[in-house]
Amino acid sequence: MPPSLRSRDILLILLAVVTGATDATAFERLGNAFASVITGNLVLMGVGAVRGDGRLALFSGCALAGYALGVVIAAPRRAEETGRKADWPVHATIALTVDLAFLIAFAVGWELTAGRPGRTMQVVLLAIAGTAMGVQSTAIRRLGQLSTTYLTSTLTGLLEALATFRLSAGHVRSVGILSMAVVGAAAGTALITYARPLLPLLQVGPLVIVILASRRLIRSEAT
Repeated sequence: MPPSLRSRDILLILLAVVTGATDATAFERLGNAFASVITGNLVLMGVGAVRGDGRLALFSGCALAGYALGVVIAAPRRAEETGRKADWPVHATIALTVDLAFLIAFAVGWELTAGRPGRTMQVVLLAIAGTAMGVQSTAIRRLGQLSTTYLTSTLTGLLEALATFRLSAGHVRSVGILSMAVVGAAAGTALITYARPLLPLLQVGPLVIVILASRRLIRSEAT
């Protein structure tokens, strides 16, 4: 595997930590919805509708709306279709910078509420977290059929490869992404439980590293 692709895969694995931490936070502190697991939110909306559970429908709906907004904000524009196909397109980094802005806004709200947001702030923070994950999702789609947020297809592809004994470097990346999503969720839960003020570092820190490293990767590809 070329060094640029190996570097790309490391950055994708690091982004999975952000996803895991953000989804765990949303589920545990923001109304038991998800920031990026849209299938789960759709199911919760259906459950809430049948049970007459307005709270469940509200939170899952807000998460879904936030995610949709993030995708619309960061969706590739026509101008991106021209030029050489890069291992890490510059517009992916631009979109991740927008993602960072939303996660910083989330961090501010989290700190202002001391990690214990009331219902109104739960809705606001969940919508922000969902928007951030929507932006991250469409940012990574610029790299191809890859994802660091919706991971069901990632797991399916990995299991198919295991079943047919056709593992590749891409499947190693998949193992890393799935593993780090779990690590991010576990670490996020630990911080929520024992050190709530530090939680935003787990979301913002890896993303900052990815943005800075991707800029270096873009420069190396240009030379």
